[in-house]
Amino acid sequence: MRFLASLAKLVFVLLVLAAMGGGAFYYRTRVTEKSLVPLRTISLGRSDLRSTISATGTLEPEEVVNVGSQVSGRIVRFGPDSHDPKKLIDYGSVVEQGDLLAEIDPVTYDIALEQAKATLEQSEANLQECEAKLKQTEREWRRAELLMPKKAVSESDYDAAQYDFESAKANLALSKATVHQHKAAVTLAQVNRGYCTIVSPVRGTIIDRRVNVGQTVAASLSAPSLFLIAKDLTKMQVWASVNEADIGQVRVGMPVQFTVDAFPGQTFQGIVTQRRMNAQMTNNVVTYMVIVTTDNSDGRLLPYLTASVQFEVEKKTNVLVVPNAALGWEPETDQIDPSVDQAALTAKTSMSHHGQIWVTADGEHVRPVDVQLGISDGSRTEISGSGVQEGLAVVIGEGESGKPGTQQAASADNDQTSNPFLPKMPSRSRRPPPGPM
Repeated sequence: MRFLASLAKLVFVLLVLAAMGGGAFYYRTRVTEKSLVPLRTISLGRSDLRSTISATGTLEPEEVVNVGSQVSGRIVRFGPDSHDPKKLIDYGSVVEQGDLLAEIDPVTYDIALEQAKATLEQSEANLQECEAKLKQTEREWRRAELLMPKKAVSESDYDAAQYDFESAKANLALSKATVHQHKAAVTLAQVNRGYCTIVSPVRGTIIDRRVNVGQTVAASLSAPSLFLIAKDLTKMQVWASVNEADIGQVRVGMPVQFTVDAFPGQTFQGIVTQRRMNAQMTNNVVTYMVIVTTDNSDGRLLPYLTASVQFEVEKKTNVLVVPNAALGWEPETDQIDPSVDQAALTAKTSMSHHGQIWVTADGEHVRPVDVQLGISDGSRTEISGSGVQEGLAVVIGEGESGKPGTQQAASADNDQTSNPFLPKMPSRSRRPPPGPM
């Protein structure tokens, strides 16, 4: 019996030791492993921040003159380049006001002018004949007036003389009007003949030549375009399409930065000079045209380049900022510091321009800090509040399990290795940061 009692005690002790060993193994492999999930943090600091609106636009000359033709005909030649007489007017030529650009074949207009002159001469001859006729009928009418009281002429001859005189006066007036009409026809023919010579109406640079020598232009319904001249390429405009959701924040005088693919890495400055009201709808998307003026004294910017535009809505200097990832991270229950009231966290409400960040002191447990959100540049957000101060270790995410915690934003230099055959835990989903972007 004593032997059985001793054996039972031994079995009990072995079971207790096995349970303790299993508990220790579970703690080491489960609880301790879970507690060692590293937190990626950054040290809260200050920086400059800009809130911007993005848009896409096209570079345009500030003022463009479309030179056309008022008459139809064949292009027979281009004018000489005033800055290089050995060349003819072409793309990129700098022209002065009054310079010859092109000439249309004037033969038909010369003929029309000669015809108009001949018709005028004929009407002038008719006018002289009418003047002579008027003098003759006037004399006959005067004689009839003198002879009528003496009954030397019949009443019918008297009436005929009076009719001839009045008719001669009317014919003279008609001939004078015809002469004026034909003079106007001559003037019109001369003007049309002058339109055969196309001259530059302004000083500028030719950015487009739309005709060739030998090409026939037709001006029957509308004036055909021959040249496109930019008056001043030292000043350019960006025509930017701004979404209707952002147009309310755009104002005249707002500073603008933009880039073009032609000059990677370079940023150009501009200013909003016009916000047009004629909205355009494309695929149910409403956009407004905003005109940005920029200096191009060095001549690097070319017409019709595509520009990526950033409208500077607001700018702040030396403010506390955090990555937007810090505003969207949420901890697990076991990661929250035991001193934090869980009920209060559950009952908290989401308010506009308010957010929450999580800070840690030991790298494993976190506590919440309520913050007031300010402006954002899309990747960082300004924060403020009574519990916010420089140097706080703000959590922005988690590293891989099995690696030690770190107080840096990332642990790319960590030399710890993990078992490649162990399954990877999926990363937690991130909720978007509250407040304005």
